[in-house]
Amino acid sequence: MRETSTQLMMGNEAIAGGLLEAGCQLAAAYPGTPSTEILQSIINHRDQAAAPLHVEWSVNEKVAFEVALAASYTGKRTVAIMKQVGLNVAADPFMRTAYLGTVGGMVTIVADDPGPHSSQTEQDTRLFCLQARVPVLDPSSPAEAKAMIGPAYALSEKYRRNIVLRPTTRVCHSRQSVAVGAGTVAGHPSRFEPDPGRWCATPAFLPALHAGLNADLEAIAREPEWQPRLTPGDGSRAGMAIVAAGIAYAHLVDLLADLGLAGTIDLYQVVMPYPLNPDFLAHLRSDYQRVLILEETYPVIELQLAHPGAVGKQTGAVPRVGELSPDTVQTVVSEFLGLPQPQAPPPTPRGQRPSLCPGCPHRAAFYTIKQTFPDGIFPSDIGCYTLGMNLGAVHTVHCMGACISQGAGFFQAYRLDGGDFPTIVVTIGDSTFFHAGIPALINAVLQQARIIVVILDNATTAMTGGQPVPHLGIAAGGQLTKAIAIEPLVRAAGVEFLQVCDPYEGATFAEVLRQADRHIRSAEGSVAVIISRRPCVMDPVAKKNRVSLTMSINDDCAGCGICVSEFECPALSLSEELGMAVIDQDRCIGCGTCVDACPTQAIEIEEER
Repeated sequence: MRETSTQLMMGNEAIAGGLLEAGCQLAAAYPGTPSTEILQSIINHRDQAAAPLHVEWSVNEKVAFEVALAASYTGKRTVAIMKQVGLNVAADPFMRTAYLGTVGGMVTIVADDPGPHSSQTEQDTRLFCLQARVPVLDPSSPAEAKAMIGPAYALSEKYRRNIVLRPTTRVCHSRQSVAVGAGTVAGHPSRFEPDPGRWCATPAFLPALHAGLNADLEAIAREPEWQPRLTPGDGSRAGMAIVAAGIAYAHLVDLLADLGLAGTIDLYQVVMPYPLNPDFLAHLRSDYQRVLILEETYPVIELQLAHPGAVGKQTGAVPRVGELSPDTVQTVVSEFLGLPQPQAPPPTPRGQRPSLCPGCPHRAAFYTIKQTFPDGIFPSDIGCYTLGMNLGAVHTVHCMGACISQGAGFFQAYRLDGGDFPTIVVTIGDSTFFHAGIPALINAVLQQARIIVVILDNATTAMTGGQPVPHLGIAAGGQLTKAIAIEPLVRAAGVEFLQVCDPYEGATFAEVLRQADRHIRSAEGSVAVIISRRPCVMDPVAKKNRVSLTMSINDDCAGCGICVSEFECPALSLSEELGMAVIDQDRCIGCGTCVDACPTQAIEIEEER
């Protein structure tokens, strides 16, 4: 048995350790920053699991939730892991589970991204849980997030309800020394008991289930372990209190210590923002005249409190957008306590905009698409290929899978005008295609949308660190499984024009694009699909097998900058001193795709290496 020790861990690693120690037997996730490393850490340390364990990268968050939910019906402890926008995808089963409940302990980890740093929105999962009527826990540190896992499972099993753990980016990605011990919770044998009135609940059963949910929430709100934690003041600021949750609480504790104000004002840490104990809310209303509420991102606690003397996001005392950074917390607390305002920090200099990696096959695909159809409409999707906007080949980015539906919508709008229509080229990654693109493709074919769909197949989920995709035939733990090829799925969706191309072969790729355009404009035309297939340049196997070219720039270079501004390879730059483009040989991977980007043919291949 492993002895208890202390280790420095990233928050996501700490959460994974908590799941393993608590006897989690099934973990399902879809990758997305800031949650990705949780499942990866479970995979890396699955030999430390307290019970037999199944781990999977599901094709999307809805599937991950449903897999974990069904396993919980058998008595197993399970977890579904996603980021905040992933909960949107899982919303349908998530909302119904609030009524129907669980059997074994089920925890749903939803990592929020205040800011946001790498998301379409900075939505607040606590507010989602308030709507769905699902208890939600709000850790303030990696150690606290880990410590909450076991009690969260116990709470879930006591009430047979799904429990949400909501770490934020700063909790997920910060590091802290945490206690690490051996798992002590044995696995449960699987046993499913059919109960049609619950698991198949029709509307006739729902009022009773809803009443049961309400009763459980009232009881959960009074559970002793999850009550707001008071650090009392010394009475010098009577009638005042600060209520904080999540990472804002950790910032607040540090700030009060730095200002020499620790222990001078009543401080409450809310660890379960919903449901809040009504006695706690009544206590705040009756015993304090002024209350400051610090929470990310929306006024979930503030809305439940409804205190006339409370200040927070609703009143504008706390910023309504972005993270509550230590500087922001200091400004807000200083205003609340009547302290001198801190000096404003200098503005953060704007860094270089993100760009696709040198040699990225997506860059070659986007450049060819833009050159072939300069007046086209280019809907795209969520992934590193979103950066195709830098090349002018991405016009819309909405949510996972939306690009195909939006492409169809653009076509239908132009079709209504009669006559010709612009070429619409949709780009979607291979992982995103499996996640949410297949239903949209079926609908586009069914509705006879005349669009070109380019599936950017780089054989990995590149943006989140290279998780396996279904057509590789590799499961989460690295074991081999059935490979689900893209081509048969596209054919089964009713697509008649399907071609596979290497985006590095620019001339061939351009010709296939023109063929696709002729197809969609023909009498029997419909959706055309092109699979742009070349491995991600960061993939270790691709690196090992890659043929690399030595590139150079000759004296024909006119210094026009097209290779920098329109092709935007990070290995290329303009030298003011030389008045021409130069190649950073340390960054260049020798893909050779920049040759087609030079109008004067000044970029040459010297040799193959």
